[in-house]
Amino acid sequence: MDLPRRRFLQFAASAAALPVTRIARAQESYPTRPVRLLVGYAAGGPADTVARLTAQWLSQRLGQQVVVENRVGAASNIAAEAVVSAPPDGYTLLYVTISNAVNATLYDKLSFDIRRDVVPIASITRSPGVLEVNPSFPANTVLEFIAYAKANPGKINMASAGPGSAPHLYTELFKMMTGVDVVQVHYRGSGPALPDLIAGQVHAMFDPIASSIAHIRAGKLRPLAVTTATRLEVLPDIPTVGDFVPGYEASGWYGIGAPKNTPAEIVDRLNTEINAALADPEMKARFADLGGTVLPGSPADFGKLLADETNKWGKVIQTANIKAE
Repeated sequence: MDLPRRRFLQFAASAAALPVTRIARAQESYPTRPVRLLVGYAAGGPADTVARLTAQWLSQRLGQQVVVENRVGAASNIAAEAVVSAPPDGYTLLYVTISNAVNATLYDKLSFDIRRDVVPIASITRSPGVLEVNPSFPANTVLEFIAYAKANPGKINMASAGPGSAPHLYTELFKMMTGVDVVQVHYRGSGPALPDLIAGQVHAMFDPIASSIAHIRAGKLRPLAVTTATRLEVLPDIPTVGDFVPGYEASGWYGIGAPKNTPAEIVDRLNTEINAALADPEMKARFADLGGTVLPGSPADFGKLLADETNKWGKVIQTANIKAE
């Protein structure tokens, strides 16, 4: 005999709800095993250091180890591709940086779209840059630097961390907005560039604060301005580039993303814990020691930052005709 219609519908509804209930319970208990955070940079650098601080906090808060895994190569594209291909279960995360936004335009044939294939979870910190010169350089302000560059076109050598790197792009944006003619000298990162800048073999550089702050404090480099919209606590007496070049703003940033289709409950859990870290006085102080400023916000806020930065630097790359090596 057939079940009465009402009883049948109740049975069917209960059966349909069962998988959803199991999924919800699985998400509530997340994580039940270690989580991998893929970083596209070598261990020991500024990006890796911030990633490890964040991973340490998340490990404590989540009750499971968050393991930093360095997947170096192709300006973080290798790490991004590995995360995009991973199951969307919250156990493989991507350490997202300005490079990922830049690469969307810099590389012609990526197998993924960072805005489409990675779910933004949370931004972590903003990494300011600084326009710095060798102490012997005949300019003490941005206006003096611009005047000297215009009086000596093509004679100022600006160090770069490589084509498409933040120092390269910051310089190209500066050139576009001021009309100066300077020569970019590419190195394989800030590490090899800074000794030559200190020795006077190149004249100037836009570099992340974290890489240069020790040299600035030691008097080996002279800062002219910071690249952020406002002054920084670590260099309170140094003006911004925008004070002299209205509208100029450039900074790196760090955040975390996951493969698309990662459940919203997992994204929200991770976002909550990361924002708790950014509000913790001890963590804020540790980030500040690295020259960073905390960047709290929702997943949507981070998604907007990623989209805006992709568009901004895409225009610079196209205008300057920058190609990946």
